Amino acid sequence: MSFRATAHHPALILDDIRGAQKMLSGVARVTALEGSRHLTELVGAPVHLKCENLQRTGSFKLRGAYVRISGLSPVERAAGVVAASAGNHAQGVALASSLLGVRSTVFMPVGAPLPKVAATREYGAEVRLHGQVVDETLAAAQRHAEETGAVFIHPFDHPDIIAGQGTVGLEILEQCPEVRTIVLGIGGGGFAAGVAVAVKALRPDVRIIGVQAEGAACYPPSLAAGHPVSLDSPVTMADGIKVGRPGDVPFALIDELVDEVRTVTEDELSSALLLCLERAKLVVEPAGASPVAALLSDPEAFRGPVVAVLSGGNVDPLLMQRILRHGMSAAGRYLSLRLRLTDRPGALAALLAALTVADANVLDISHVRTDPRLGLTEAEVDLHLETKGPQHCAEVEAALRAEGFRVMG
Repeated sequence: MSFRATAHHPALILDDIRGAQKMLSGVARVTALEGSRHLTELVGAPVHLKCENLQRTGSFKLRGAYVRISGLSPVERAAGVVAASAGNHAQGVALASSLLGVRSTVFMPVGAPLPKVAATREYGAEVRLHGQVVDETLAAAQRHAEETGAVFIHPFDHPDIIAGQGTVGLEILEQCPEVRTIVLGIGGGGFAAGVAVAVKALRPDVRIIGVQAEGAACYPPSLAAGHPVSLDSPVTMADGIKVGRPGDVPFALIDELVDEVRTVTEDELSSALLLCLERAKLVVEPAGASPVAALLSDPEAFRGPVVAVLSGGNVDPLLMQRILRHGMSAAGRYLSLRLRLTDRPGALAALLAALTVADANVLDISHVRTDPRLGLTEAEVDLHLETKGPQHCAEVEAALRAEGFRVMG
């Protein structure tokens, strides 16, 4: 399968991706394809998880970076490479450059998570922190390229990058020949475009569904307009797919080959990340969990067998903690209550005993005995509880009322 070449859309064919697969042999791992019983029951058809979160550097980005840098001439390699990224592309370029003996400089936003900055340095890159947002970081990297002659390695808008990412599509067809739907996250589009080229060339009947975060969904308006459209200020916790404008090269391929682009909310991303951790025992970043979020939001829309690609696992531990709490809240597993008690010895102990019987875990408790709102013999307690879900929340509240506690809300 080949595509009409233009200034912004060089021809990209299946042979390019097969060549990239040979190039990546011994460099990129053939990541596991794991079944998900929970998602299978939800969708009503087999669902498999393609674990690119377990790839070297924690995401698929190594694939494209290695293929792109491998294709440089000796003169270009001698000049070094430069990239801009908040994390995954940075680590992919750093490791690929080290493996190929090429000097690399990576610009990262000032607020980039410290574990990602440290990992990029450990892979051998010189890291420079610049700008508050990725657009400012990108501009700094491009200026560096112009000033030094270093080759700028774009995260998604280049045929070699797309060919490298497309090797994931070949692996999926080898691991799950019966697949009927592939679901994957979309940022700038290089990953989705590469997988689509590979899969549609061999199995045109397979549906390719892209997923974007609702607050950073540049593809729906771009596809409607027929050309890349820029978002003013994309907002999402899924920084791996937080891109304000589609790439020119991947856009043309996605427009032609991707069957549908869906969006998911922040709550759905949080719930998906929590499910991956609890049910699949897999650490996945929000962008990597976006296909699972799409399955959870509308399970009947996907024809099975389904392969959902977990594209990355590089998540800052502090962000993970906040996301998990948000996900548990979205899943109805947190309950906040305010109660009035009679201010007497043993009242608080009786409340805690009732919560023990109701099997609710106390996360935080605030006991107020002196306040203008309270009567002389009253005390107020604010509770934050961990529960087993919405039904358990209702059961806990009912149990407290049955024990005579005044639940204010």
